[in-house]
Amino acid sequence: MAANERLRATLAAGGWTHATLAEETGVDPKSVERWVNLGRVPRRATAVKAAEALGEDIHALWPALRQARTARAVSPELVALYEQRADLPVSVFIDLLSSAQERVDVLVYAAVFLHEAYPRLNDLLREKAEAGCRVRICIGDADSPNVRLRGQEEKFGHGIESRCRLALLHYRPLIGTPGVEIRTHGTTLYNSVHRVDDQALINAHVWGVNAYGAPVWHLRRADGGTMFQTYADSFEAVWSTAQEVAPDGAD
Repeated sequence: MAANERLRATLAAGGWTHATLAEETGVDPKSVERWVNLGRVPRRATAVKAAEALGEDIHALWPALRQARTARAVSPELVALYEQRADLPVSVFIDLLSSAQERVDVLVYAAVFLHEAYPRLNDLLREKAEAGCRVRICIGDADSPNVRLRGQEEKFGHGIESRCRLALLHYRPLIGTPGVEIRTHGTTLYNSVHRVDDQALINAHVWGVNAYGAPVWHLRRADGGTMFQTYADSFEAVWSTAQEVAPDGAD
């Protein structure tokens, strides 16, 4: 490896020796010598001490630590990442819903693309409820200021409000089905959530971009992971504030 000339110059400018920096950082002088002459990179905690003592930026002395700091292992909960929702065949959503054993949680503004592409969606959800699944559908309140704002931000105008009303029309036949609950919410929706048991499809929302053009990540709960539970908790928080949809003709 090449010598670390930046570190050598910093030591010289400050009157430091290998021995004095080693004493300051709690390492052997030979370690400091290897940092300088062989370009070795110390552990981050040691590098932080050295940089602070020298009054220098840690990444200026050891650029490799910038890469180490920004590098991240892929979460064990991440099954797949799609650049945009339009890249997902509807079958991915339907296959996930079909696998439900205990619960189906849906948090969206509208997501009418599912009913449009799979007319049996209500039948599937009804079958899952009859088999013992708890099905909770939470869609956007078309009269909510946040829904109207989303339409303006996505340059979709009143389209998003119309789609929320259309989504409610699609789901209304399920009202009264044992095991199925339909509610509307007026929250600022940062992500759409389709959760089935311990898996979820998360459609991110990006300012100025329609949901079909935004990324989707497929998550599966895993030991030690926190991403899945973060979105599960988010659903519960919105659900607790949402309003139950009354049957047609009810007050």
